[in-house]
Amino acid sequence: MAKIQLPNGWRPRGYQIPAWTYLERGGKHAELIWHRRSGKDEVALHRTACAAFERVAGYWHMLPEYSQARKAIWDAVNPHTGKKRIDEAFPKELRSATRNQEMMIEFKNGSNWQVVGSDNFNSLVGTTPAGLVYSEWALANPSARAYLRPILAENNGWQMFITTPRGKNHAYKTYNAGLADSKTFTQRLSVLDTGVFSPEALIAEKAAYIAEWGIDQGTALFEQEYMCSFEAAVLGAYYGAEFQLLEARNGVTFVPHDPNFPVHTAWDLGYSDDTGIWWYQVIAGEVRILEYYGINGKDMQHYIEQIFGKEILNDEWKIRRNVPIEYGAIKPEIAHRCAYNYGLFWFPHDARAKTLASNGRSIQEVAWNAFGMAKVRIVPSMSLQDGIQAVRAMLSRAYFDKELAGDAVELVKLYQREWDDDKKMFRDTPRHDFTSHAADSLRMLAIAWAEEHKSLAPPPTRWPQDRTISEMIARQTRRRVEGE
Repeated sequence: MAKIQLPNGWRPRGYQIPAWTYLERGGKHAELIWHRRSGKDEVALHRTACAAFERVAGYWHMLPEYSQARKAIWDAVNPHTGKKRIDEAFPKELRSATRNQEMMIEFKNGSNWQVVGSDNFNSLVGTTPAGLVYSEWALANPSARAYLRPILAENNGWQMFITTPRGKNHAYKTYNAGLADSKTFTQRLSVLDTGVFSPEALIAEKAAYIAEWGIDQGTALFEQEYMCSFEAAVLGAYYGAEFQLLEARNGVTFVPHDPNFPVHTAWDLGYSDDTGIWWYQVIAGEVRILEYYGINGKDMQHYIEQIFGKEILNDEWKIRRNVPIEYGAIKPEIAHRCAYNYGLFWFPHDARAKTLASNGRSIQEVAWNAFGMAKVRIVPSMSLQDGIQAVRAMLSRAYFDKELAGDAVELVKLYQREWDDDKKMFRDTPRHDFTSHAADSLRMLAIAWAEEHKSLAPPPTRWPQDRTISEMIARQTRRRVEGE
């Protein structure tokens, strides 16, 4: 049998050698902000192949969405060789099985490698990767990192974050954290650093982007993808301009809870998808947003526990009129919610129909029982576009707590329109991804705020000529009574 040497017929390019050497020598954390077509995934695949035979374990290559993983990695073909990239990195002679359905390769030494999505990472119960590549990290669900980081730490594993920028979102944060950590290999390489493109090819590439997207968006996309600029605008973002103004006035900061005012909540509902909840106060005309919580696959009891900061031990829990729970253990990480004097609980229209596994009862019915009927509200009916306009108006008066709501702010900043590749334009509908639930629940908050704000506004002036006969008679009667 012929010997196979890993990496298999591949050598890193000159600019890739520092990162490769760091990982080969046992480095645990690499942040690679490299430009488009710089070979980020190629480095990751070949390094993973070596790691799988250095240590018997599981390894993942994670894309933002599971649906795109097959095209981007599993079925991808190297245009220079005509071979599938996974066959180049993981020779078939080393495999004991190739599971096409699960996009998994099992190796003869007992290791395995799998392509996964950041939108389904928590469905892979029981797996404990020792090596993890976050490909297109700037577009991935940042919750994946929080969920998997302790698993990697327990396994003494390694992780690679490879991406081009998408504004100053979670990838920008992990990049800067990497710069501050001497144990992390952190590198940003633009096309000017690598020499992958000739000057003529680079000019042609930029011209192609401008021809397809227009001069403003095409230039921004080129700056993002090839110059690795964190300053370039996120294309198609609904609230890009609003968040620029908000951040310019330090709108993401420390927001203290004021016990003299009620705390309201706004919800977006899901079961397989995330349910998102925002906590906020309205004080002196400002919307002070205290925190955000989002998770999927939970029933209503879980969310009620989040509201009250306690674990409810009795399956027959009954809480009415916001009376403090007399049983259950306080959860340290959310104990502060025990001090909240709750005001209104705003739910979307589907709360009347959805159950979230509540013994057949609707979410609205469960919420009535838990929070009191008078405090549970359904947001007024409003079109998607009107709701987006409500968010824009609300953001001009909003302040977000940096610690407890800052990560969710980054999700909302990435909330984008869908791109129509045939018409080469953005649709009027939003792209449904990991950003949707934070953005949808913020839309519920904005509509609720607009409704409450409207109810507090003084009634419009009624001039004499606008009054009805009944109103004029009632006014004369009131004057006569007051005169007596």
